[in-house]
Amino acid sequence: MSMKRVLICDDDQAVTNYLMVSLMQTGRFDTTVINDSREVPDLLDREEFDIILLDMDMPNISGMDILSIIRDKGITTPVIILTGVSDVDLAVKAMKLAAFDYLTKPVEDDFLLERIDAAIAHHKLTATIDTLPEELTREDLENEAAFEHLPTKNPNMIRVLHQAEKLASSELSVFIWGDLGTDKEKLARAIHKASPHRQGAFIAIDASAQNPDRFPEDFFGQAPVWGGDGEERLGFLDQAENGTLYLGDIEYLSLPVQMRLLRVLQTGEFYRESSTTVLNSNVRFIVSSANDLASPAFVESFSQELLHHLMVNSLSPPPLRERLEDLPFLCEALLAEALTKIDREITGFDDEYIEHLKQYDFPDNIQELRNIIEGSVVNAEGSLLNINSLPVYIRKKIAEAGRGPDDSFEPLPLAEVQRNHVQQMISYCENDLVKAAEKLGITPEEIDNILHQRV
Repeated sequence: MSMKRVLICDDDQAVTNYLMVSLMQTGRFDTTVINDSREVPDLLDREEFDIILLDMDMPNISGMDILSIIRDKGITTPVIILTGVSDVDLAVKAMKLAAFDYLTKPVEDDFLLERIDAAIAHHKLTATIDTLPEELTREDLENEAAFEHLPTKNPNMIRVLHQAEKLASSELSVFIWGDLGTDKEKLARAIHKASPHRQGAFIAIDASAQNPDRFPEDFFGQAPVWGGDGEERLGFLDQAENGTLYLGDIEYLSLPVQMRLLRVLQTGEFYRESSTTVLNSNVRFIVSSANDLASPAFVESFSQELLHHLMVNSLSPPPLRERLEDLPFLCEALLAEALTKIDREITGFDDEYIEHLKQYDFPDNIQELRNIIEGSVVNAEGSLLNINSLPVYIRKKIAEAGRGPDDSFEPLPLAEVQRNHVQQMISYCENDLVKAAEKLGITPEEIDNILHQRV
């Protein structure tokens, strides 16, 4: 194994000596030490390093200024900030300048080594992703079978699949962000199938559907309580051991849980509720959100440290309105899926059905298309789905936008009006029947009865 070159820059000679000896004792690193930050710019012009350990508070040229110089020079070497002061605002600024991590001194040797290894692994992976050819096809995927449930001919979506496959091969956590209904969980499952963790379980959790008061216990587990329950209770982390844990709607986590999650992501370490015993977890994390967590709306409620950690390995599947060329085979796939739940003799679509759908902007993306297809199957009069099979609200939306036939008032049976409204609510709740039932004030069983009654 070749030695990794490390540049250590800190004005405190005791610190640099300690770091140099600690790293050299592993037999894996060749270290260069700089105590005068003014020497760094010229050194970086002459030599290349695998990683840079950089103090923030130094005379002459500050760590933040050096970080800016590094990026202005186009140097992509990963940088880990080591500072004696914990400052969230400073950490966020450093992350925006593409620092890989921001650690407060003193740092445990093992933890520092883990972060150095993670930084080098991420840099190698990023270089691989950045060199992907401009023109890619699904056939270029090394593990196309893992992504078979994500059909697409859209170039942007195909690139996302290739990026996902590269990320899957690593142990790094992944952040999937994008509009509601863009099949983020399906993409997460594909990453799991293409990953070294594919033999383990895939555990999917929707943070928005969890009880916030119970979530820490449900997630991390509960230690035996003296004088109470004498049994240890396992959590979601334990269920996903050696597998993948998918955590959707991550913005619903409380700030304390976010910081505990960050520790798990960085080190694999966690502790149960009512315990201070540190445990280790071997879980691959994939998290997602339909919100822009970098927006001002989330500055106070979402940890910016966690956000910048997540954004290092992120994927953003394009919305359906930007990949309408995928409609024909998406409709075919969703029709086959619908027919496993609804007993009807449907053989396909007529040409006008697909063309009419292309005029719709799909605010809830593929999830909404899934609901539209299911509604069309229920409405169908013959063996082919046609314009008249479409839920009325879709026909009206297209007509209101001036892009389809004028659907003025139609005297529909009350049952159909009720069913259309229920379908809209399910789409709004991203196919979460429990959530939709709560908003409608009925039970999930009543929803099922409404959707499957014949009009």
